[in-house]
Amino acid sequence: MSRHYLFVALTAGCISAAAGAPAPDNLHVMLQGAASTDLRSLVERNGGSITHDLHIIDAVGASLTQAQLDKVLTSPLVTRHIDDLLVSEHEDPPSGQDQQACDVGGALELQIDAAAVHWPLYNKLSSPAALQSLEFAWPAELGRVDAITLGDTPVSPSMYKQLPDSSLRLQLNSPTSATFSQQTDLHISFSAPVTSQAETPLRQRDFSLTATFHGDCTTTLIPGYDNNDHDFYYAAVAGADALHKHGITGKGITVAVLDSGLWEHPALASDTSGAPRVAARYDAITNIAGSETFDESGHGTHMTSVIAHSGPVLANGRPTGGYKGTAPDVRLVPVKAFDVEGQGDLLDIVRGIQWVVDNRQTYNIQVLNLSFAARPRWNYWEDPINQAVMRAWASGITVVAAAGNEGPGDMSIGAPGNLPYIITVGAITDSWTPGTRDDDYVPDFSSRGPTPNAHIKPDIVAPGGHITGITRPGSTLTREQPEYLLHNGDFVMTGSSQASALVSGIVALLLQLEPELSPDDIKCKLTSSAEPAINRDGRLAYSPFQQGHGQVNATRAVTLGATGCGNADLDIHKDMQGLEHFRGPAIVDEDGAVGLPGLTAMVSPLPSAKGLSDTRKWGVKAHIERNDPPLVDSPSNPKGPFDWRQMYQSERAKIENLADQPPPETKQP
Repeated sequence: MSRHYLFVALTAGCISAAAGAPAPDNLHVMLQGAASTDLRSLVERNGGSITHDLHIIDAVGASLTQAQLDKVLTSPLVTRHIDDLLVSEHEDPPSGQDQQACDVGGALELQIDAAAVHWPLYNKLSSPAALQSLEFAWPAELGRVDAITLGDTPVSPSMYKQLPDSSLRLQLNSPTSATFSQQTDLHISFSAPVTSQAETPLRQRDFSLTATFHGDCTTTLIPGYDNNDHDFYYAAVAGADALHKHGITGKGITVAVLDSGLWEHPALASDTSGAPRVAARYDAITNIAGSETFDESGHGTHMTSVIAHSGPVLANGRPTGGYKGTAPDVRLVPVKAFDVEGQGDLLDIVRGIQWVVDNRQTYNIQVLNLSFAARPRWNYWEDPINQAVMRAWASGITVVAAAGNEGPGDMSIGAPGNLPYIITVGAITDSWTPGTRDDDYVPDFSSRGPTPNAHIKPDIVAPGGHITGITRPGSTLTREQPEYLLHNGDFVMTGSSQASALVSGIVALLLQLEPELSPDDIKCKLTSSAEPAINRDGRLAYSPFQQGHGQVNATRAVTLGATGCGNADLDIHKDMQGLEHFRGPAIVDEDGAVGLPGLTAMVSPLPSAKGLSDTRKWGVKAHIERNDPPLVDSPSNPKGPFDWRQMYQSERAKIENLADQPPPETKQP
């Protein structure tokens, strides 16, 4: 599955329709100094205009001619200016690169009838796509394949009639024998229909299907979930649904989502009781509060859905007590800073964060979700977005950011996730099997640390593979990736953006239980209770630069999470004042190789499997209790780098102690 994430292009021209936008021939710059009020006066005295008042970082956005800018920059009031506002997660393709010859995507869902299957295919190029080969396997009880058609074009029966039951492999020699444009269905019918009385209904994972097209593109049917209509699964994988069943749903907590806006679908606009829960709205592009933050892109709506979808999880038609969203009763504040293409301006992003900080008490905003990542251009303390985020964190707002989707290379963490103070989240995938964790792994796309300032990131990893949620019909996402739309209108996305949104929901659950927790304590609870991936040899299956402290778990954060360890070696107030900045413990040698003291002993030399592993376990409990005993007592590794058994005993003692205590009353914010 291709990955999705919010593309950040901080450009000078993308706010031209906004109030106060620069004239077409003017330069659009950010100016920084001692105070935004002084800079405003300076710009206006020299004939320029202010587009953004960014008092949170003592800066302004200004529209000036080159001559006006030259005069302004002679003033000692200006300590810094940025005239190149372009920041992108993508490098431009090499000059002269040929256009892709083929781009076909198969739908995530296979439509299954009693006697046939139908697989929607989407050709994203203007030229027809020509089927080259087909590999297919199916349950034997369906008999032989009776007919294959691509849209209205039949595949010659002579190619498959004599093949064995339950599998086939076809090679079409003529590139024009089966072609289609835009969208069509691949139909395959069988000779032995399954009756409605069959004990076990057919599932998508019972079929295997790969179609290859001329031009070297292939699409493969994914296994899928068995009940994706009624259960999104990630709340259960992350331990949130267990809290839902005890009434912990984020009630009373407000989460701001700075993204592309919000489509106010009933499951997002209302909580689990049907009460409205959008507390405020702010469009940072137009600088207008109170009006709908229309989501052209669709990304912001999907992130909000991961956090707050209020639909119940159903099993056999009955509610389980869990919900599809991670924190289904939170109040929401959508902040729009990204446009129809998922692009945003640095100044708009800072203005959006500023609005959240300025209004945190009015709307009781305690969590800020930032599901975007751009390549760092400055030291973390020099980045204007990071400067605003530091002030949000210092004001008492817990900030969660995506690690980025630029892995698997080292030092690929994006900004603002490179900021050491906040909670930066990488992705894992459950391989479409939520019932087992042995095939959960860190996918290649999830960005790796360390940061350019040597800090270990991400802090934790969370489910980010094939995450189901709501997005606006007709949005950019649905138009560009129609294969990820499910039949019921839900949309499936993959990336660290989704992982960070899930963690923002978990933060809200923790705050419902303990509203007095500081952002540092929230970070400590999540990192101290995370479950690292451990190999049978007792070493980490992934470097801390890949998995941070490990996989997040909401129930473990409640029961085992500590306080007092979040950012213990940092001082955000000195950092913001410019008195001291902090370098992390990572080591980067002259060849660009990254490391940590003792890293070689900590991490297994064996690469971790991308899927089911017979050596990797997530968490100390699973490692100690594995059926094949850990190899920590072998002659070559008598003790191992970690005392997992002592940690296991400590965790067990804490759980037993909690079991002996009466349950605490839920504190209301």
